[in-house]
Amino acid sequence: PPVTRLDTPLLEDEKKHGPIHKSLAGLKGHERVRKSSLDLRREIIEVGGTQYLFELRKKPRKKVEKKPEPEPEEITGPVKEEDFLKAAVQGKMHIVEKFLVDGGSPDTCDEFRRTALHRASLEGYTEIAEKLLAHGATVDFRDRLDSTAVHWACRGGHLDVVKLLQDKGANLNVKDKLLSTPLHVATRTGMVEIVEYLLSNGVDVNSRDREGDGALHDAVRLNRYKIIKLLILHGADMMGKNLVGKTPTDLVQLWQTDTREVLEKQEYRSGLPLPISGRGW
Repeated sequence: PPVTRLDTPLLEDEKKHGPIHKSLAGLKGHERVRKSSLDLRREIIEVGGTQYLFELRKKPRKKVEKKPEPEPEEITGPVKEEDFLKAAVQGKMHIVEKFLVDGGSPDTCDEFRRTALHRASLEGYTEIAEKLLAHGATVDFRDRLDSTAVHWACRGGHLDVVKLLQDKGANLNVKDKLLSTPLHVATRTGMVEIVEYLLSNGVDVNSRDREGDGALHDAVRLNRYKIIKLLILHGADMMGKNLVGKTPTDLVQLWQTDTREVLEKQEYRSGLPLPISGRGW
């Protein structure tokens, strides 16, 4: 796949709208259309109502036969840096190994300072990540946006890679250029298991990004219901204000009934005043 850039505007888009395409080839900044529940209802009606959905469910799924893995091609001569970085994305261990055995630096990076470890972490190639670390790859190497491999593993949704990186000394509270932690990224991309793991390992649940948002602000904005409950359970500040003076509660939309119910119950237990019906939602 071609070298792909992920600029600050795309990180901001991820913050506001949730996950971008997981693969490097998909990080080109394709225009996204954010759908509200009203949009989805309208779409269901247009394609024939709920009966259409039931019919879709009844259709048997075709079994996809797994093709046997092809034998690795024989490598003749040294591996170029470009091919080494591509191999990390494509999961080609034999090319990665050849480059490292020949004395190549595991911290070799592209023009955006993205290393093989960043790439393997995004794609979930745990064995390649382990091999790179065993050969001295810098676990908290920052790319041009100050993202580390942990940020990329969270973005890709690969808990095994996050665990490996932590075992090798990765900082789970590290911040990128938007001052986003791995918890922010996992929340925005809806990676519930990773959020739970990070919280159970004591990350700062109330860490604020450049706009003053904690992970709870992001979870409410994107209606990550399960993550909202996890964050509250681990002490997220529901009344913490961002730079425009908004609390997570202020960001709840009218259609987010489940989220509103969770926050109302928590406020009631905390002895905080409940919002007047029809206001602040």
